[in-house]
Amino acid sequence: MFIDQANIEVKAGDGGHGCIAFRREAHVPHGGPAGGDGGDGGSVIVQADSQLNTLLDFKFKKHYKAQRGEDGRGKDQYGKNGESCILHVPVGTIITNNDTDLLIADLDTPHMHYVLAQGGIGGRGNIHFKRPYDRAPRQATQGTEGEFFCVRFTLKLIAQVGLLGFPNVGKSTFLSQISNSQTKVADYPFTTIAPSLGVVALPDDRDLVVVDIPGIIEGAALGMGLGHRFLQHVERTKVLLHLIEASDFTGPDRNPVADLKILNKELKQYNPSLINKPQLVVLNKIDLPQTQALQDSIRRELAEQNIPLFTMSAATGVGVRNVLEALYHLVQTTETSES
Repeated sequence: MFIDQANIEVKAGDGGHGCIAFRREAHVPHGGPAGGDGGDGGSVIVQADSQLNTLLDFKFKKHYKAQRGEDGRGKDQYGKNGESCILHVPVGTIITNNDTDLLIADLDTPHMHYVLAQGGIGGRGNIHFKRPYDRAPRQATQGTEGEFFCVRFTLKLIAQVGLLGFPNVGKSTFLSQISNSQTKVADYPFTTIAPSLGVVALPDDRDLVVVDIPGIIEGAALGMGLGHRFLQHVERTKVLLHLIEASDFTGPDRNPVADLKILNKELKQYNPSLINKPQLVVLNKIDLPQTQALQDSIRRELAEQNIPLFTMSAATGVGVRNVLEALYHLVQTTETSES
């Protein structure tokens, strides 16, 4: 199950209390204070794990608490520090304070970690309060409380290429053909109901990471269809790949050029900065006669808007290699310009 958002509560461990005690041992005159310090409470730490791609674990468990520090003891014995609670999340997880909506951390790098709730500090025992004028202090301090937060985890998948298109344009077929992704392929709309990541291996030890965003329809930015829920995963991509098609599946009320305009409109409504990402437009299903008959007119119409058109058949593999090479070149150019 793909879960990309979760609300949880975290509580760091409280510090242990300092101890008031005195040495009373045989052959030890003037024993004096012997109360040890309390241990520090454990912290709640969030760590990015590249082996994870969903927040599923946090759907069923909502409360996380680190261990409390032990209290100090007599004979100068300090309490043990509490164990920290480590939460493993997918790379690309954003942590937001649920009460203030302020960003806390963005774990966008593997193994990156963040101390979400700091453990309390252990109290001091009476061994620290001995003074020339007070040889037997009966004073110790209590440990401080560990931090408590209500937070929201939001996953934004990290991929170089965002694969966009109306339902049934062949995104799942394309991704399953070029990568190891186990996406569902069928001849009805919305076969993909969650984003899918695929790693594409290219010659000369090159690769691309592609994310398939579930079918976007008009009104997706306002919550229609599946697009609004998953448009957030487009924000981290370097390049957008728009798949369009002109087969019988399109229907009488749609055409590929209009579909492209709608897709860009939805991107702009969701986040205006998305429209500025480099884009590659590909006409899929070129193996079908009706697509072949319309490709020249579609190319001319897009050329008037200074949009180059690539063609391919994800089902047969025709033109796929050219599309991948163009994508790789566009990604490299974008990453170079950003560095």
